[in-house]
Parts: sequence; C-alpha cells; structure tokens
Amino acid sequence: MSWNEWIRTVEVEPSIYAADFARLGEQVESLLRAEARVFHFDVGDGHFVPPVTIGPVVLRSIAPLVHRYEGALDCHLMVEGPERHFDQIREAGGDSVTVHYEACPSPADVVAGARELGLRVGLAFNPETAVADAADAAIEAAVDLVLCMSIHPGFSGQEFMPEAIERVRNLRELLPDSMHIQVDGGVGPDNVRVLHEAGADLLVAGTAIFGREDLPRAYRRLVRALA
Repeated sequence: MSWNEWIRTVEVEPSIYAADFARLGEQVESLLRAEARVFHFDVGDGHFVPPVTIGPVVLRSIAPLVHRYEGALDCHLMVEGPERHFDQIREAGGDSVTVHYEACPSPADVVAGARELGLRVGLAFNPETAVADAADAAIEAAVDLVLCMSIHPGFSGQEFMPEAIERVRNLRELLPDSMHIQVDGGVGPDNVRVLHEAGADLLVAGTAIFGREDLPRAYRRLVRALA
C-alpha cells in the first residue's frame, strides 16, 4: 500500500515512543480498535540524537498486530547513516522510513536505497534547517512525505514550537500537492487543527495520547478537533 491509501484526508499518528512499554501490545491494540491506522515509530541512535530509543526488536513484536488491523508502521530514523538500518526495519515489519535531511549528504541516494527494498520514504528536517532547503531536497529525492519537526528530535514530551505553523505553511507552498506533510512534536488538541489548516495531513501525537488514562478517548479527541 501507499501513503495515499493509508491517509484518510488527514491522519493522527500515535507515537509509540510515548507508550507504556509494560503494556505496549495492549495500548496499541486499543488504539487500533479506536480506528488509528498509522503508528509513528521513533528510532534514535545516541549519536544524531542523544537517546538510544527503540529499534527492530520492538518493531517486530508489534508489526503483526498492526498489520492484522491493516495498519501501517511509519519509522522515523533519527540516526546517522540511516541506510544501514533499512534492511532491519523492512524485515521487522516497517512500512515506511523517514530519514533526516541533516543526516544525509545525498538524500536522493538514500531514498533510492529505501525504495529498492520496497519501503515508502519521507524526509525530516529540524527546526534550525531552512524550509526551502528541505523542500528542494525532498523534491529532488521524490519522497512521499516531508516531516517538519516542531521540537528538537529525540525526547518525547517537549513543548510545541509555535513557529512551526508558519514553517508548515511555507512548506506546503513549496511542495507539490502530491507530497504529504507531517508534523512531529508537541502536537495536541490546541494546535492540531491549525497545523492541518496550514497544510499538514499527518499529525504525530505522543504525550497527547499516551499521556492520558483513556487512550482511545484521547485519540478520538484529536480526530474530532480535525473535523
């Protein structure tokens, strides 16, 4: 399947990095039953970002469950040399990989390598990176989506950077209509709609979902805010 098939106009993506890992399968299934379709899976290597996060072993444990519900796993590689991880991500059940502009001297070559393995591909960029530079690289590489970070990558629970709204708006003006825009970091009920109106159709939410007692209710609240 493609991103065009996964996205129902706009998608709220629960970010697994914010989950309670003692109850991971239970929490993921509760969100699948609430009709969450795409799950965001953060991989940090301790180099590109300070923390070592989760990897293929965890991905492999939840991929059958997500795919049983016809969901998708969107893997955000906050790592140096992301191409080294593509085989493991694919074999563990990842459906799409997003690499960082700042970690790829040649994004087009990295993206081509992911496509050879049958993976969908995105390009992320950090708050310090010029929107135009990321957009040019994304267009050259012909990615499926562009991820505009609204926090500094690596740590869950950070506050949303308000300037990201205008950056998303600028990005939408620069990209072809066929290219999706994703936002990750501090997304919640107070900003999810304005981000969508600015041009984003993939909204990654961690604490706003997993930081609540009733996960399905928290997920549906975000979906309703987009209606």
